[in-house]
Amino acid sequence: MFRRSTDGWVEVICGPMFSGKSEELIRRVTRSNIARIPVQVFKPQLDNRYADAEVVSHSSLRVEATPVNGSLELLKAIADTTEVIGIDEGQFFDDGLVDIVDNLAATGKQVIIAGLDTDYLRRPFEPIPSLCDRAEYVTKMLAVCHRCGGPGMYTQRIVRSEDLVVLGAVDSYEARCRMCYDPTEPEQPELGWDGE
Repeated sequence: MFRRSTDGWVEVICGPMFSGKSEELIRRVTRSNIARIPVQVFKPQLDNRYADAEVVSHSSLRVEATPVNGSLELLKAIADTTEVIGIDEGQFFDDGLVDIVDNLAATGKQVIIAGLDTDYLRRPFEPIPSLCDRAEYVTKMLAVCHRCGGPGMYTQRIVRSEDLVVLGAVDSYEARCRMCYDPTEPEQPELGWDGE
């Protein structure tokens, strides 16, 4: 079956850190690439933890990506021929991303966004919750709790900082389940292992 130009939709892949969101985004855009569907992938300019011009998962999967400063720059960078648009770390984009994504889908584009739906204090991390509201498909990913191995649905910050955005990985965050998440924990406690 051939796609019509009006077959646009929005997919959101959300969840805590270490749940495989970027990996799932990479998997989906790679499938479109294999099918020879024109794809572009974007990421926020500020996220240069693993690479400047690639989306890289914690498991080291990677795909080429264009770094942009905000939703308007992203919109201007989309080629007319592009049919599938991947966006990683959607929580780092401005709220304008919601209307832009909505309009892209209305013009026949398939838009896949991966991002944190809550911040380290379990508050909604916009614009991901608003994008979920506009999406045809929402995939809620779970991690494995770093403390007990249960279903990790929250991101626990383990370094001291009052900033909302602290880029990092296992050195700054852990996935936690409902029971192990502790909003009063300012940094990781000693785990009691002394190497003996």
